[in-house]
Amino acid sequence: MIGTLEISPDFTIEDIHKIREHNYEVTKHMTVEEKLHYYNTPRTDAEEQIERLRVRHYNGQHAWEQR
Repeated sequence: MIGTLEISPDFTIEDIHKIREHNYEVTKHMTVEEKLHYYNTPRTDAEEQIERLRVRHYNGQHAWEQR
């Protein structure tokens, strides 16, 4: 569960639930200080995934298609 989190290109309610569950699993044993650091540190991996989805969307490519 703590590994890479994949969200659908349509970003559904299920994706929101997955993100919340993932964040809970990652942070459930953290101290307050660790949680502050976790949430305030930029997440470039998420930003990169969002950018890839945007590029696919603008190019008219679906997530299941490979070009």
